[in-house]
Amino acid sequence: MKKVLLSLSVIAFVFVLSACKNSDDVLRVGMDLRYPPFETVDTDNNPEGISVDIALAFGEFLGREVEIVNTDFGAIIPALDSGELDIAIASMSITEEREKEVDFSNPYFYFKIISLVNADFAATNGITEDSTIEEILAIESTRYVGIATQVSVTIPESYGKTVTEATELSTAIESVAQGTADILLMSANPVVNGYNANPDDTIVLWDAFVSSPIGMAVKEGNSELLEQANDFIATFDDEDGLYDTLATDWDAIILENLGRYGLEFYINE
Repeated sequence: MKKVLLSLSVIAFVFVLSACKNSDDVLRVGMDLRYPPFETVDTDNNPEGISVDIALAFGEFLGREVEIVNTDFGAIIPALDSGELDIAIASMSITEEREKEVDFSNPYFYFKIISLVNADFAATNGITEDSTIEEILAIESTRYVGIATQVSVTIPESYGKTVTEATELSTAIESVAQGTADILLMSANPVVNGYNANPDDTIVLWDAFVSSPIGMAVKEGNSELLEQANDFIATFDDEDGLYDTLATDWDAIILENLGRYGLEFYINE
């Protein structure tokens, strides 16, 4: 029987989905429960989301109880290193920098960087929501706006583009909506939220500048758990496998958020 215990820890609140917290059989899964619909809590403050469902399914695959440990995203890798967590299932992008600190599983999702585009700029240049990034990059006069140190700046700069830096996401979105900038690159949810707040003044360009692979992370050298994670991920595509289950449970919510795609947006690279 599952029960949820809430306790304070140095790094975060800990939600316990096991009756035997200190047992070696408990799989401690780290994630930051502030990012719906992947990692969040329900109205009773219980862990909920796509990553939570993946974690519970992994526990079932291994025959182990699962403890969801709500951890600030920036503290997850240190918690893996210290042994406070067994694995992170936290929508964590596989990057060269992180691979110096942890071992990643094979990717099971892809998070895309798409664009919010000023509607007048789009109409003038023949850009639609189905245009390609090559079409955008070919327009020399395009004015980019982004948030300092984030992908909204680093990706255009990697193509040799000049980017005006905004201090906040809301300011950058407003710049695109008002036409003082033409395009803002971000992950899907902020782009779609920006469009929903300004549907007459912006469009969404869905072609991705970057498709970032998402993997599970374990402490360096934990080859046994890593191999088990990869074996588990290999079953996702099976008929009636986890992708099918997640689509059944989450497609409507993702479609409501994105307005165009369901879970396939994150499965397909």
